[in-house]
Amino acid sequence: MKYIGQVSYNINCNFTNYGSALQSWALSQMIDKIGAELGIQSKLIDYCPRVLEDSDCLNPQKKMWDTDNETRRQIDLMMPAIKDNYLKFEDFYTNRFRRTKKKYTDDNFNDVVKDEGINGYVCGSDTIFCINEFKGFVEGYYANFDCMRGKSVSYAASFGDPTFTEQDYLTLNERLQNFKALGIRENNMLPYVRKHVKVRAERTIDPTLLAEASLYNSIIAEPQMQEKYILLYSRRYNKAMEQYAEQMARQMGVKLVEISIRATNAEKGHIMRYDAGVEEFLSLVKHAECLITNSFHGVIFAVQLRTPFYCFSREQGDTKIGEVLDLFGLSERIMIDGTEKMSPEIDYNPVHQRISEARKPAAEYLKYALRLLV
Repeated sequence: MKYIGQVSYNINCNFTNYGSALQSWALSQMIDKIGAELGIQSKLIDYCPRVLEDSDCLNPQKKMWDTDNETRRQIDLMMPAIKDNYLKFEDFYTNRFRRTKKKYTDDNFNDVVKDEGINGYVCGSDTIFCINEFKGFVEGYYANFDCMRGKSVSYAASFGDPTFTEQDYLTLNERLQNFKALGIRENNMLPYVRKHVKVRAERTIDPTLLAEASLYNSIIAEPQMQEKYILLYSRRYNKAMEQYAEQMARQMGVKLVEISIRATNAEKGHIMRYDAGVEEFLSLVKHAECLITNSFHGVIFAVQLRTPFYCFSREQGDTKIGEVLDLFGLSERIMIDGTEKMSPEIDYNPVHQRISEARKPAAEYLKYALRLLV
């Protein structure tokens, strides 16, 4: 049996992230499934690049987007839930994956070959190609270690909303040569990539969509609530979204469950569940009357689990959210201020048919890419 190392933005985040964890898990499951006939299995590389060395899920204030005093106060109040959440994520990464025995950094990454028996690498998914987010090119994400060059492929790697300088483009052109095949998550950079490489480059759907809903149902936790509820899942605070969720909960006469760091919302009657682990998150989405979110993966799991949803626009996320809503044929479900009118009902049959059609070329690409690594 040969091992294919997964390299992505997941374990070493500043905040735990359901989407990051589940995209890595879904990809590991698909590598195992498709790779069975090739004699390969996935192995999650615990990779912490230099830019993330000061990230700390148990002390997120050290490195946050928002630096205002109110956000910091909310995090202080939320710390017991943050600690519970972190332990559950550690359990998920340890027990749901083949995970490397130790952490690898930019200084010792090449040791992974002799330590773990890695034969090739899949870089992705998530925003690993986004130099804005990481303030430059992350060596492992761009397969730029000696052991990775010419032995790597990407799957659903995202550039986010890039702003490249002339020098950045020169560096990018060099880094792209490290790959034997390139799977890109969004369309925005695909023409450029194809122009500058000689290998196959394709748009590939997020691995959380490549896997079917039955995969998530196999790990989903028991229902978290006996009463009916709406789920508010906020990746970044949005007052209009919060007010919309509160209004809808009142109109429907149901509870409001919230996953966010706004600890003081408990004083307004919100049931705060930042403590939820990955399996509990899936359960909260599945059993909600509806999901209100500004999360890319929140939308995906609402669709996978056939939960009605409302999606609010979000800074640093509109491109990927817009493209996935277009894939679903649900572009009209984006909201700006909560005054938009839309049906609470979603016919998921045609949506899942569209996903099924998108899976075929994505699975074919992954099979092709894995064969290059054997």
